[in-house]
Amino acid sequence: MPYRDHVVAVFGGAVSGAEAAWQLAQRGVRVVVFEQNALPYGKIEDGLPKWHVRLRDREEARIDEKLTHPNVTFVPCTRLGRDLDFEDVARNWGFSAILLATGAWRDRPLPVPGIDDYVGKGLVYQNAFMYWFNHMHEPDYDGPQVTIEDGAIVVGGGLASIDVCKAIMMTLVEERLRQRGIETHLFELDKGIDRVLQAHGLSFEELGLRGCTLYYRRRIEDMPLTPMDTSTPELLAKARAVRRKVAENAMRKFFFRIEPLHVPVDKIVEGDRLAGLVFRRTRVSDEGRLEQIPGSEREVRAPLVVSSIGSVPEVIGGIPMQGQTYKLVSNDCCMVEGFDNVFAIGNAVTGRGNINESMKHGRAVSEALAELYLCDSDQAIGDGIRATEDRIAGGLPRILRRLGRRQPPDEATRRRIFERVKALQQKVGYDGNYHDWIARHKPVRLEELLSREGSVAH
Repeated sequence: MPYRDHVVAVFGGAVSGAEAAWQLAQRGVRVVVFEQNALPYGKIEDGLPKWHVRLRDREEARIDEKLTHPNVTFVPCTRLGRDLDFEDVARNWGFSAILLATGAWRDRPLPVPGIDDYVGKGLVYQNAFMYWFNHMHEPDYDGPQVTIEDGAIVVGGGLASIDVCKAIMMTLVEERLRQRGIETHLFELDKGIDRVLQAHGLSFEELGLRGCTLYYRRRIEDMPLTPMDTSTPELLAKARAVRRKVAENAMRKFFFRIEPLHVPVDKIVEGDRLAGLVFRRTRVSDEGRLEQIPGSEREVRAPLVVSSIGSVPEVIGGIPMQGQTYKLVSNDCCMVEGFDNVFAIGNAVTGRGNINESMKHGRAVSEALAELYLCDSDQAIGDGIRATEDRIAGGLPRILRRLGRRQPPDEATRRRIFERVKALQQKVGYDGNYHDWIARHKPVRLEELLSREGSVAH
């Protein structure tokens, strides 16, 4: 095998990292996968809403299969920039190549001056919100805390912000139904709050809830909920109609509202807490430019603001940045500037933190998505994940060509690499038994708790 003596480091074990590791391992490359968390699943575990049980389990099993290839060595609980110095690893360890599959875990800042002073005081960002939502049922959960309150504001417009609205509404409705002596759960509500209420002979108005409101800077038909085909005026019109239908279906099923053509420009503060936002109305010009309308400001008070305007890669010391993403020499092979053996892959390149964004680069999504999404969107999200894998697999030959022109590390260097790797594994208590480690660190699932209580989860 031409790559037999090469050793490659992959930072990040989720969809992109696992696919890259597996593709390389099949070609005889020794791969060391460094994962910042105990589990390698990334946003499949912490960002994909927990109602996607079957999809989550299926995708995590695929990652497990790839990371247990004989040529892959797994190192959990080891974070680049915290436990390892990037420049030391890149310049001194002797890896043939380093692939950054670190994803996009840093929320894009809400563009309101001083707003971040109120994180945890009326403001929460999407990544922290969804992490809390996915794990807050666990008996030993000690992560970020969020109090869901009626009348919340969500700022966003993509599929992730729709998921935030769904999570808020399902939480509120479940509690109101419980107060009426009606027991339900997330997996029933995911089929549609409207269906659950109808089954109990109730209207949404009878619950006495206002619901949450999603504020988006453009029009509803501009929301990035499905791919946008602009090749002909007819296809553009059709894509916009599908996007509107997806949004309308979501609002109908989950009783939240969307306020388009609003951009946040200031904050409302009461005491030491954020009490809402000041929005300015916008318009979209004939050329598609977004324009703010002077003098159109309006105050919107809310007990909770969730910012869901996108995610970008985390800043890691030694990795050059260009704006909010890594600075690359060439988009063709995504080489990081200043290094001839460091490459960024997956969301570390695009800055897209929501796995659904991959649908823009993947398989065509037809009008049927408007009916499927928010009813049974596993297939659509799965297609997005497959598209991510396809992009990783398609990009690796260019990296492999560069690898083939490099001298592999000599035997002594390879030995030192794996001595360091073993020391890191021992430091975190990992003995090399991947499946045993995963079993010991997987959290308690909501469906397991419901099953113990006698409820039925799908």
